[in-house]
Amino acid sequence: MNPAELQVAVGELVRSAAARRGADLSLTDVDVVLERPRSREHGDWASTVAMRVAKRIGVAPRDLARELATDLGGLPGVAGVTVAGPGFINITLEAASAGALAARIVAEGDAYGRGTSLAGRSVNMEFVSANPTGPLHLAHTRWAALGDAISRVLRASGATVVDEYYINDAGSQMDHFGESVLAAAKGLPTPEGGYPGQYIADLAAALLAEAPDVLSLQDEAALALAKDFGYKRQLEEIQRSLDDFNVHFDVWFSERTLHDDSDGPSMIEVAVERLRAQGRVFESEGALWLRTSEFGDDKDRVLVRSTGETTYFAADAAYYLDKRDRGYDEKVYLLGADHHGYIGRLKALAGAAGDDPDTVSVLIGQTVKVNGARLSKRAGNIVELVDLLEWLGADSLRYWLSRYPADTPLDLDGEQLKRRTNDNPVYYVQYAHARTRSVARKAEEADVTREVDHVDAFDPALLTHPTESALLGELEQYPRIVERAATLREPHRVARYLEQLAGAYHRWYDSCRVIPIAGEPTEAVHRTRLVLNDAVAQVLRNGLGLLGVSAPERM
Repeated sequence: MNPAELQVAVGELVRSAAARRGADLSLTDVDVVLERPRSREHGDWASTVAMRVAKRIGVAPRDLARELATDLGGLPGVAGVTVAGPGFINITLEAASAGALAARIVAEGDAYGRGTSLAGRSVNMEFVSANPTGPLHLAHTRWAALGDAISRVLRASGATVVDEYYINDAGSQMDHFGESVLAAAKGLPTPEGGYPGQYIADLAAALLAEAPDVLSLQDEAALALAKDFGYKRQLEEIQRSLDDFNVHFDVWFSERTLHDDSDGPSMIEVAVERLRAQGRVFESEGALWLRTSEFGDDKDRVLVRSTGETTYFAADAAYYLDKRDRGYDEKVYLLGADHHGYIGRLKALAGAAGDDPDTVSVLIGQTVKVNGARLSKRAGNIVELVDLLEWLGADSLRYWLSRYPADTPLDLDGEQLKRRTNDNPVYYVQYAHARTRSVARKAEEADVTREVDHVDAFDPALLTHPTESALLGELEQYPRIVERAATLREPHRVARYLEQLAGAYHRWYDSCRVIPIAGEPTEAVHRTRLVLNDAVAQVLRNGLGLLGVSAPERM
């Protein structure tokens, strides 16, 4: 009996107990949820259902628990049931019933842990979205790791997810960027408000090599060429560094498209009229405003200034409506620590557009420091992603940055991230996977196989050691961990789980032999443990994959 079957059985027995008392009881999944006891001495599963429903059917919780315990004890696959406290029900499964999980995990492979709780939901994930005026830095690195991991757990729970990068390629920052590149090409100092750094000089040198006539053009034409050339080259570098970080976007959305009015009204102008049709736009002091305060924002927002110039918020509105038109049920924004004000305004924007504000989720990521990281030689005032990758590697960075909630400020020890010891969590987990593969290779060399005469040799009843019970308990938790991580947008739950699983595996490895001692025969228990070893490998691999981290075969 697997946990899902046991939960169904508990629900049926509770309904029967209610029916015997003339009660028609309606149950939810929360009523009959099963949990792992804190101490495995109390059994494999615990239920509080008796305390949840006893009052509804007119019986004392402990009396109902005893009644259910008697009924549960008669189910196949259940080894024993006890009642504790005011009505806790502790259930112990037969070894064969619990151990069967190992074979199921191996059979399901990559699919184990994937579910359907978010099936049918379409989610747009926007993250990183750095200006294409310079290289990605340490803060962008955190948003990239977190955003991609959130997308992965959402997909693992059945959601359809599109990862989107909003390219901030309109506005004064792009003009300053172009002016900086052009000034460097002319050998002039960085203009006021411009961008310094060796990377600007490198862009200028590349510009002169590809378009040497830029210096002979009129100022406006020269600036346009320098701006577009630098923009293209810098965006390509951003894309390359993200690829190296194992982060890939489905959509690269250019802010310029929102302002483009070459074929008629711009997307921003159309958005203003659509919001006006909702009855939420009003005029005051010569400007056009949106009534976002009606939907929880701290104030109404200006769409068009009295000068006729559209605001950045108007671009946000057009971009939001474009996402909605593309059919996303939910729009998720992962923003930096200085963007707290966007939570209320983006949700209010959805409300003003006639949508449920809860279809917008804004996650605010806190700052991060990596001690020992050096400022970029090219940019001079930031820690670049490319330098971090060269120093620490993608796996270590991704794991550590996904290991903590987004709202936790981080001050990481760079040397610990590089350390190949058990006090480095990413090494600890990856080493556990490498050990499972080493065990499998050595088992093959010792002729410990998963079959005998082409017959499956797996016998789950043999997995009786306490460390095996604990290990199976950890393996069973994985699908719930993934679902919870997706629901809460918290991939750090997967990382922490993997560390627990790795610990349980290392303890099992120290206590139970997969390969017999030299001179001893290979027995069914060795073959069965090999399957359990493979199951652990599969779950470690699946979990690391959700974090975008590799599962090495050897270390």
